[in-house]
Amino acid sequence: MNDQTMSAPLLHPSAPSPASDGGTLKMTARNVNVFYGAKQAIRDVSIDVTQENVTAFIGPSGCGKSTFLRTLNRMNDTVSSARVEGRITLDGEDIYAPDMDVVQLRARVGMVFQKPNPFPKSIYENVAYGPRIHGLASARADMDQIVEKSLRRAGLWDEVKDRLNDSGTALSGGQQQRLCIARAIAVDPEVILMDEPCSALDPIATAKIEELIHELRGRYAIVIVTHNMQQAARVSQRTAFFHLGTLVEYGDTSEIFTNPRETRTKDYITGRYG
Repeated sequence: MNDQTMSAPLLHPSAPSPASDGGTLKMTARNVNVFYGAKQAIRDVSIDVTQENVTAFIGPSGCGKSTFLRTLNRMNDTVSSARVEGRITLDGEDIYAPDMDVVQLRARVGMVFQKPNPFPKSIYENVAYGPRIHGLASARADMDQIVEKSLRRAGLWDEVKDRLNDSGTALSGGQQQRLCIARAIAVDPEVILMDEPCSALDPIATAKIEELIHELRGRYAIVIVTHNMQQAARVSQRTAFFHLGTLVEYGDTSEIFTNPRETRTKDYITGRYG
């Protein structure tokens, strides 16, 4: 990866089209299969992600929900044995096309991981890192504004504004996760992927992250993987249930939890397995 690629300006294609459920279609997946060597982890998954809704992926451990999430910004490219088949689009553009700039893609489709992973840098530099490599700020004042805006959106500014030069790793777990969210949104993404962002956090920190998800809804298309069905019910408007690498059911969260169409979904929701 050369410096010229790293500093290329971010490109935002034309506006997305309407989705079948009335929302604004942001990403689509059609007939997606994922393999790790000879083992198939995802089988023929098709799904739409809309701008207005938080979409939750639920299902038992090992069902493929995190693997599928990682296909949405090509994180599986980092696994040498991984192979993805099918078509995934962002604003109608095939993200697996040979000419897709993966650096830009991951700026447009940001990722927040299960365990908070701040860089061993200052709070300020954690947030400034992405905008700096993408050339989004031409002056220090511009960068200051981006850092403050991102920390405010992540609900962290008031807690850290007087110690921006302190290490990001010195923050509490919940603060570190919000710092990682601030880092993700600092490059002005269009989609935020969250892979079990609260699993390592205490209930108070979890509540803050869930409140933040509510506040960010609509500004970004958000997809969250969670093992916590109550969390999925609280934060999402659309829910996808995965089982054994297949997408069993996808629809309005209220319908999935109160009137699922599929027996496997009902059995999982009611705790018969999982």
